[in-house]
Amino acid sequence: MRKAVLLSLAVFLLLTSGASAQRRGRAPKLAAVCGDPVVRCRTSVEFQPYQLPFAVPANGVIWETEKFYAVILKSMRDPSQGADCNVFVPEAEREAAQLLFPRNKVFASRCFDAGDLYYTGVAENTQFMAVYAGRTRAEAQAVLEKVKATGKYPGANLRRLSSGFNGT
Repeated sequence: MRKAVLLSLAVFLLLTSGASAQRRGRAPKLAAVCGDPVVRCRTSVEFQPYQLPFAVPANGVIWETEKFYAVILKSMRDPSQGADCNVFVPEAEREAAQLLFPRNKVFASRCFDAGDLYYTGVAENTQFMAVYAGRTRAEAQAVLEKVKATGKYPGANLRRLSSGFNGT
C-alpha cells in the first residue's frame, strides 16, 4: 500500500512539473492591436497620436503585437538618417488622412529611439504613413479598396506588420 501511495505521488509530481515546464517554455502572448481609433484601448502605455496603440498590461516592459495588415499610404527612405524624424509625415498630414478612415487608425513611423515604438515588416531607414487594415487578408483587401477609391494614394500597398517596444 505504501509503495502505491509513493508511486502515485511520484507520478503526480512528474506530471505537474512537466506542465509547469511547458508553461515556462511557451511563447509569450502577443498584444492585441487597437486598430479602431473610436474604441478605447485598454493599455498601460501612453501612445503618441501618430502611433498605432496596442494592449500592454501594467508593468509591461518588452512587448510585441500580433501580426496585422496595414495599407502603406506613403513611404520613403529616410534621407536624414534620423536627423529630423518629424519631417517625413507632419502630424497635420496624418490627421487629414485619419479623417478619411475614421474607423481605422492612421499611423506614421518616426525615428527609433530606445524605449520607443518600432514596426517590423518595413525596410530599415524607411519612414511611412499607413492605415490599420485588420488581422486577415480579406479585411486588408477591403481597406485597400477604400484607400484606392479616394484617389489620394496611388502607390498604396498592403504589408503584414507587427509592432512593439522595449521600455527597459
